[in-house]
Amino acid sequence: SEGMGVSVPDLDAIGIKAEPSLAHQFKQEVAHLLGRNSLGFPGAQPVSFAARHLQELQREDYYVCEKTDGIRCLMYFARGDPESDTPEIHYLIDRKNDYRYVPGLHFPLPDDESFQSYHVDTIVDGELVNDVYDDGREEMKFYVFDCLVLDGTSLMHRTLDKRLAYFKEKVLKPYNAMYKKYPSEKQHRAFAVEDKSTQLSYATEMMFREIIPSVKRIHGNDGLIFTCRSTPYKIGTDEHILKWKPPQENTVDFRMRLDFPFVSPDEDDEADGVTEPYRDYDALPTCHLFVTVTKNEYRHYGTMYVTDAEWEELKSMQKPLDDTIVECYMDDQNRWRYMRLREDKDDGNHISTVESVMESIQDHVGEADLIRAAPAIKTAWKRRQAEEEKRRRGGSGGGAVNGAPPGPGTGANGVGIGVGSGAKRKFEGE
Repeated sequence: SEGMGVSVPDLDAIGIKAEPSLAHQFKQEVAHLLGRNSLGFPGAQPVSFAARHLQELQREDYYVCEKTDGIRCLMYFARGDPESDTPEIHYLIDRKNDYRYVPGLHFPLPDDESFQSYHVDTIVDGELVNDVYDDGREEMKFYVFDCLVLDGTSLMHRTLDKRLAYFKEKVLKPYNAMYKKYPSEKQHRAFAVEDKSTQLSYATEMMFREIIPSVKRIHGNDGLIFTCRSTPYKIGTDEHILKWKPPQENTVDFRMRLDFPFVSPDEDDEADGVTEPYRDYDALPTCHLFVTVTKNEYRHYGTMYVTDAEWEELKSMQKPLDDTIVECYMDDQNRWRYMRLREDKDDGNHISTVESVMESIQDHVGEADLIRAAPAIKTAWKRRQAEEEKRRRGGSGGGAVNGAPPGPGTGANGVGIGVGSGAKRKFEGE
């Protein structure tokens, strides 16, 4: 997190925010590609990991990856004007549903030795992160952990492993091949794109012993994400994406309102003609915390305990603090404490999210609990695998195996996956 000296990327420094009318047009295109009417943020949102989820990990196949401390974004590969310099355009969509144009990205199609073709009508889900290496070198990366639409074909109803396999095969492989052949091109890209390293859900010990320590050095880590392999991509809260954080790091984003105490005028004030009690803006205020109930309705949830030193530090940031979004953790005396300002968020958490986080705080599922549960999770996984294998062998009628990938060039419904319009793009420096 920010305290570790890992800085989160500044979206405005790498992208140009689309004007409302243009953003509206893109929101309609994205909704159309996803087959939905809503123009809201189309990403899935996880639930907090509670004790009951240890059973869920035994019931279904889950993948696990480390939760990077970055900025969650979807990336939309949009169609530009084929005759222009930008036949392919790329937009990052943040949690506030703002669209930012990012220049300098190019994703060629598979089997194109010239690397001139490109993907359009594609939407991937991921997070933007600043990786800082031991030698001080910094590199911005977009880690992809899901693929919703590929070349106009929706993958939303495919299983997670298939969605990721399509992304790796069709997008990442040709992208990496291009930079392998033209390494000098790397300097022109806004950021590098990689896939998120994913393990089976029972590999928790390896996650804690090897993966988290190694990634913590380069980009900070604030937990694990478990994602169900067999369920479709779900926009909005998805009960099958579980966000685990070390118990002391389970946090809530509140809307904070400050209430400064009144003081009675002293002799100096009276000499200046002040006779009524007035608010003392130098004093420590009461920090009221609110959760979201509906769009513009908030419920008072408690207050934030602030020490004098913390208040001085907050003031020294020289940022407006009243009516802001603040991320809080609960200390061992059950008091809400300040963690950081969330300037990337428009609103505090919804009451349902807060209740889910409270369950996690009370259940206190720690690292040791996850490691202890791993053998049972593995046994259940292997048993499901064996049953599936038996079903297959038992001859389910010789038809296509359920969940087998479609033939080459076919989409989920046997519809051809578009191969882009193949417009040409000139490389710099050729």
